[in-house]
Amino acid sequence: MGSSTNAPRMVLYLYLSLCVFLAVIGPSVSSKLYVVYMGSSRGSDGPDEILRQNHEMLTALHGGSVEQAEASHVYSYRHGFRGFAARLTEDQASECDWIGFGWLNENQKCRELCRFSPTLEGAFTLLILGIHGPLLVKKLWKSRFSTKNQVNVIVGFIDTGIWPESPSFSDAGMPPVPAGWKGQCQPGEAFNISTCNRKVIGARYYLNGYQAEEESEKIVTFRSARDSVGHGSHTASTAAGRYVNDMNYNGLAAGGARGGAPVARIAVYKTCWSSACYDVDLLAAFDDAVRDGVHILSLSLGADSPQGDYFNDAISIGSFHAVGHGITVVASVGNEGSSGSATNLAPWIITVGASSTDRDFTSDIILGNGAHLSGESLSLQRMNASARIISASEAYAGYFTPYQSSYCLESSLNITKAKDKVLVCRHAGISTESKLAKGAVVKQAGGVGMILIDEADRDVAIPFAIPAAIVGKRTGYKILAYLNSSSNPTSKILSAKTVLGAQAAPRVAPFSSKGPNALTPEILKPDIIAPGLNILAAWSPATANVNFNVLSGTSMACPHVTGIVALIKSVHASWSPSAIKSAIMTTATTLNKHRKPITAGPDGRKANPFDFGSGFVNPRAVLDPGLVYDATSADYRAFLCSLGYSDRSLQLITRDNSTCNRAFTTASSLNYPSITIPNLKNSFSVSRTVTNVGWPRSIYKAVVFPPTGINVTIVPKRLVFNRYGQKINFTVKFEVTAPSKDYVFGSLSWRNRRSWVTTPLVVRAVHSKFGLWI
Repeated sequence: MGSSTNAPRMVLYLYLSLCVFLAVIGPSVSSKLYVVYMGSSRGSDGPDEILRQNHEMLTALHGGSVEQAEASHVYSYRHGFRGFAARLTEDQASECDWIGFGWLNENQKCRELCRFSPTLEGAFTLLILGIHGPLLVKKLWKSRFSTKNQVNVIVGFIDTGIWPESPSFSDAGMPPVPAGWKGQCQPGEAFNISTCNRKVIGARYYLNGYQAEEESEKIVTFRSARDSVGHGSHTASTAAGRYVNDMNYNGLAAGGARGGAPVARIAVYKTCWSSACYDVDLLAAFDDAVRDGVHILSLSLGADSPQGDYFNDAISIGSFHAVGHGITVVASVGNEGSSGSATNLAPWIITVGASSTDRDFTSDIILGNGAHLSGESLSLQRMNASARIISASEAYAGYFTPYQSSYCLESSLNITKAKDKVLVCRHAGISTESKLAKGAVVKQAGGVGMILIDEADRDVAIPFAIPAAIVGKRTGYKILAYLNSSSNPTSKILSAKTVLGAQAAPRVAPFSSKGPNALTPEILKPDIIAPGLNILAAWSPATANVNFNVLSGTSMACPHVTGIVALIKSVHASWSPSAIKSAIMTTATTLNKHRKPITAGPDGRKANPFDFGSGFVNPRAVLDPGLVYDATSADYRAFLCSLGYSDRSLQLITRDNSTCNRAFTTASSLNYPSITIPNLKNSFSVSRTVTNVGWPRSIYKAVVFPPTGINVTIVPKRLVFNRYGQKINFTVKFEVTAPSKDYVFGSLSWRNRRSWVTTPLVVRAVHSKFGLWI
């Protein structure tokens, strides 16, 4: 089995061989919803035959009742992998042993990974690279490449649906739907077959898992692929939205904008509803997407960390089989922000963290002593005159202490003390919803403005209902010092405005989840970072009376990379998912637009690969990476074997005669575009293989920046290629030369006059028997 068999997600189960059950507790005490996972889809059984087999298995569990078996059946999975979902009682589940079923585990819900929903940067703007306004891809690569074939690239979005009437999804001037498309436009509430067009070519929705988990009285808006939340429309337009002349959020960030691959096709798989997404629905979407013929799947969602074993996790399972069918899967790393909190950890997934752009939304704060400060805000409200400013701790009410009231908790403020004043509130934690709530608390208490001191999330702009701004710890202390030194302190907060170039960018967003990989430390996660802070893109007017919105989160970063994947696919249609990932990772930059190292955290420390993976995505270089680190399904099987999967468990996943005969000695041996050695003792060597995808005749030389205290030797130091597609192996040897208590970082670059193919090196030395290092 894998390395985390006790983690709460999915578990491998036996059905004649091995099955995985994902149990979802339903509102009924008498039954639960299970997923029976039976590995890769093999053979030529048609849908009717597969359904008959599934009903036959369930009939045995229902005492021979065909009617009850059919009623309990929810989904059949048959395209990407084999399995089914069904409602069973606990007694029926316990009876599975006698027909070959194994142990059970309850399912976990996933969620969208956005920090807040107020605007989107739907246009694929490269503000972080100093490019203000829409990016014309053809200008970047006109010398060698054309991305016109993106009209034949189909991008699937597993998300909250889509608002198809948005100008971001217009099909004006687009050619007919690609001939190979096998999907459908599923009708539903406020969504007809004719709602799809030549841009949005497919739309499905999945509700069974959600209904089984949530309370029956919970209202579901739009029982169709129509987006009532906004999240799915935002991500789809960021990756593949059409050009919009005047995209803005209530006048902010106004200008022309579009998605990364504006004429790529969109297929929608709505699995996420107002409160969650459930595994049984996610797996059904993956399964349909494989059949429909998408080329890319984008998932701006994930489970909370720590992530369970790869085959205990719906996204890992679905993506494993999707990648096996040649589909590139891009997913968010998570928004927990702390060390080791990264999710979507499977090496076959492109996992994306979030960075800033060089565009900020700020409100000016004018203090009575003449000081002019600023804070993040999307509030369009402004104060016409200065007002008395106090710490919220001075307005404590009832049973609340001054300390508790300083956080502007609900009912914690005294109306008499707060009325007509600007309150300085504190914020702890990462919830943007609670920040909004603080503004509402201040407004309800009669306050006319709020300054929110937030030590962690200063960069996230929020549309408060009153004049308000979020400031960091340093600015917050200046304001508090003014309050303590003045007998009559006053302040005035102006409405939000758009500011370009005020801060160096990109910076790693504070909320972006970080490594090391808690499941398999040998695989670096995230893989890459992309813009995810205060992103403007399309929105659902059903949830707010706006057509575009500003959001922050790794949910917003993911589709930026998805758009780039679509461009790569349009030029290099035959490249594998791992080759596409390699092109993105090895061409990334670790420098900001001022050619200084990318920073992270409120203190502006130098970021490292646990923050940004290989670095910030560089769309100028991805189409011509020179070399790629490719990996096949056989490599991923060998990777699983290195984690302890047996021949039997492997065969139950692949449903063939695969064995662990060529298992890697360690997971570090996977031909990955980064190298991580989490337990280095004395010395250790790993091999990598690079494939030439650049000029047929080319020579590369190794340039190493070794991690501190580690000697790195490359053999050979020079790679000579004579043809396109040629593969060459090389070995990297690591030797400890000085003790180190923590991870250290370096890089290996294969360089010539045209290309720099860079790989992060991440090493942690452990205690040796000679006691030389710890």
